[in-house]
Amino acid sequence: GYDEARTEFDASLATTASTGEALQQELDALASTLGVADLLVQTDSGVLVAPAARETLSTAATDAREVVTPAEDLLDHDLPTADEKPGIFWQLFAASGELAAQTRDLDDLAADLDSMMPPLTTAGTSVTEAGAAVLHSAADSAPAFESAHLSAKNDAVIALRDAASRAAGTERLDASAVETLVSLQDAAAQVVATEQAELAEKAGPLQTARTEIEAFARSLAPGVLLEFDWNQIVNNAGYNGSMGGLTTWWWDDPDRAAIELSNSVAEQWPADRSKALVAHEVGHAISVKCEDMYDSSTQDSIEKWATAWAISMGFTDDANGVWAYGY
Repeated sequence: GYDEARTEFDASLATTASTGEALQQELDALASTLGVADLLVQTDSGVLVAPAARETLSTAATDAREVVTPAEDLLDHDLPTADEKPGIFWQLFAASGELAAQTRDLDDLAADLDSMMPPLTTAGTSVTEAGAAVLHSAADSAPAFESAHLSAKNDAVIALRDAASRAAGTERLDASAVETLVSLQDAAAQVVATEQAELAEKAGPLQTARTEIEAFARSLAPGVLLEFDWNQIVNNAGYNGSMGGLTTWWWDDPDRAAIELSNSVAEQWPADRSKALVAHEVGHAISVKCEDMYDSSTQDSIEKWATAWAISMGFTDDANGVWAYGY
């Protein structure tokens, strides 16, 4: 009878210990998730993350900690150990009874430990989903943020888009999730900084015309990321009523270009010749979407493409490229 009681005790002890180890692993995983959740809340600058998403994460973390406490209390129970088998036969009866009582206690503890697993798992899932939603909300806010800062430099906007793409794909809460939010917010800050620098450069009596010209150019090139620079002389033109433009574009993704214009383009705005010259430069920029549609092997063919494109858009003034490059 004692031997049977001891066998049952040992089996119950092993089961309880194993269940406790599994519960501890679940607690450790949840603690790690909660740590990341706290960092996300602390890191949020309030620029991109939706307030409701942040509040949901905070609530999920609070609820999860309420589940942690009873689980930790259960793990604080010391597991019993069996005394050595008595050598006197009449002591075996009492020892067997003690083992049976301890086995029942172990079974009850194992059941309690096991019952804590689902709430911890659910809490971890809720915090993870809420944390991912924080990053997703920031990613969702990025396009509107970009649209609100049109004068930002292309590199800053591209960094914002890349960071937003990573945030949108985040489903796990780990160190990389915090790094993703930080990089997204840093990119947003850079968007603001570069826009402020650009606006400072454009300040002055020509600022309104410059802003209108840039909006006009963007309206002709939907989907192309444009940035602008202004100088007195561009492409050896800008004095005595002449106008100059120079466009640099990149074939790789995303579709982007930089357009440099002489101050005289803004001084003569909104004259037809100003619009025609800007359309010609946008013709160069739009070529990032038309790489296989024309011969870009020579400067002459490149200029004829931009000229033809400006004409096709309805800008017939000779500043569309005809004066400089012919029909």
